[in-house]
Amino acid sequence: MKEVEVGKIRIGKANPLVLIAGPCVIENEAVSFAAAESLREVCVKLGISLIFKSSYDKANRTSISSFRGLGIEKGLRILSDIRSKFSIPVMSDVHSVEEVKLASQVLDVLQIPAFLCRQTDLILSSSNTGKPVNVKKGQFLSPWDVKNVIEKFVSTGNHHLLITERGTSFGYNNLVVDFRGFPVIRSFGYPLIFDVTHSLQLPGGQGIRSGGQKEFAVPLARAAVAAGVDGLFIEVHPDPDQALSDASTMIPLGEMEGILRQAQAIHELVMKREGP
Repeated sequence: MKEVEVGKIRIGKANPLVLIAGPCVIENEAVSFAAAESLREVCVKLGISLIFKSSYDKANRTSISSFRGLGIEKGLRILSDIRSKFSIPVMSDVHSVEEVKLASQVLDVLQIPAFLCRQTDLILSSSNTGKPVNVKKGQFLSPWDVKNVIEKFVSTGNHHLLITERGTSFGYNNLVVDFRGFPVIRSFGYPLIFDVTHSLQLPGGQGIRSGGQKEFAVPLARAAVAAGVDGLFIEVHPDPDQALSDASTMIPLGEMEGILRQAQAIHELVMKREGP
């Protein structure tokens, strides 16, 4: 298993569980800063390493009327301010080769969205930055197909790669998490992250927006950690019902400590069983 370093954070091998979290999209400074401050307080309290994630642009929204974010320049400025104020690394999506250069000047981790996980030029351009990159596994991809994504990425010599599982299309407007795929993906030698909240989506389930079933967040998070993931990806919001993106799946900030305590305990037990 490769160990991926994001600043002082080490992901993979026998390292502690890592959290990637934040609002789905950057709505404004107030929401972003409130989320970052709350997450940092909880993670410091529990001794969990945090990477703050929020998208400056959501280019794959269901509807043309959906809120996409503040754009790359304003979004990166807010993420830079969050990193400086709270001393936490930041991550956001890149959607095109043209975005990569500017985004890599600010972001500690670049993220390739699930729908773009097979876009060779985007993968290579992101890898060529030398930065850590988180590739979301597409809903249409089998676990063993992830190996092809990895081979593209590491062809540049960059091995700072995270793979994130976020559910698989299961008929229309539904996703399912197949835990049999977790050991398959981890067998390729790179840290595996489980995206709790996107796995709960019902894509396009509300017509012009996606629905979701966040009532299953806790059992899925527990199961993923028990299956051996190296980190959790959870989208959060101070007031999910008022969120401008993924309102039906984001977790209230006040619930995060309980979720993380359970996940941390399970991860420690798994590490004891597996050994270094």
